[in-house]
Amino acid sequence: MKLATLKDGSRDGQLVVVSRDLTLAHYATGIASRLQQVLDDWGFLSPQLQDLYDELNTGRARHAFPFDPAQCMAPLPRAYQWADGSAYLNHVELVRKARNAEVPESFYTDPLMYQGGSDDFIGPMDDVVVPSESMGIDFEAEIAVVTGDVRMGVTPEQALDGIRLVMLVNDVSLRNLIPAELAKGFGFFQSKPATAFSPVAVTLDELGEAWREGRVHLPLQSSWNGRKVGLCDAGDEMTFHFGQLIAHVAKTRNVRAGSIVGSGTVSNKGVEKNGRMEWPKGYSCIAEKRCIETIQDGQPSTDFMRYGDTIRIEMKGLDGRSLFGAIDQEIVAPGGRERAAAAAAATSALKAQADAAGEP
Repeated sequence: MKLATLKDGSRDGQLVVVSRDLTLAHYATGIASRLQQVLDDWGFLSPQLQDLYDELNTGRARHAFPFDPAQCMAPLPRAYQWADGSAYLNHVELVRKARNAEVPESFYTDPLMYQGGSDDFIGPMDDVVVPSESMGIDFEAEIAVVTGDVRMGVTPEQALDGIRLVMLVNDVSLRNLIPAELAKGFGFFQSKPATAFSPVAVTLDELGEAWREGRVHLPLQSSWNGRKVGLCDAGDEMTFHFGQLIAHVAKTRNVRAGSIVGSGTVSNKGVEKNGRMEWPKGYSCIAEKRCIETIQDGQPSTDFMRYGDTIRIEMKGLDGRSLFGAIDQEIVAPGGRERAAAAAAATSALKAQADAAGEP
């Protein structure tokens, strides 16, 4: 089934069931009003939501209405935990190679992971508000899973049983703030602002044959300012599968229902062509593109994002239809759109006055 949360003026929004083709929705009010309720009592509530989902897809749901992704919050507007990994080691290898540094051996056996802010996620079509362009604004196209309760010390295989939902991620990064933060030896904080998630979260059965070995074997598309820059395979080159990532989180503590675990930037290896390395599948973050340019040309040539830039992240299923809906966002300054609208209104008013006065 497919689940979403619609804006209703509250912190946690209103849970809806969404049709498989993402055209219709139905409030889940009679079953649960919030997604966290469902995750807390999955065994009892999810079958009821599945029945509603089946009715919606067969045209039997009585109060269906058109689904509008622009009205969506993140499926979980706030979560008990957001832990993001770096499961695609090609990404790490590129970053290290661009700096002429070796990848430590432990990186191949023990996943990298940081704990992000989970109190203020943003919706799939909400603006990304950044205080300054100078901070090095970057998108990161990723996949994430939402868990049920997972006990401390589980094996990676056992951890897979704890996955309830899958969704897409834009893990916004402020690259120019990262070096100083990491130099303190205590990880990301200000360099990782609010994260965005896809309009819908889906159960594993919606992925069909694309879900195997704890991975989503489908391409993830990234389009920056309307131009496709990445169509990266999310499956085969995922070094650590989601069971391994969850088990890593649960090594010394219990993981509770409503925890979100991310894959990190989806990344694919390059291929040698005419004596030069090329990356035909593109990239899922600008930092990786800059690393590729450094490896190829000795220095980066692609700038980070500016105000007014847009990013669209989407994954299509084996049938060619969008699975999760698209993350589709614009980068803005604090109050940016409001200021722009006020300026436009002022200009329009002045023009109207001039026209009324008969001025040319």
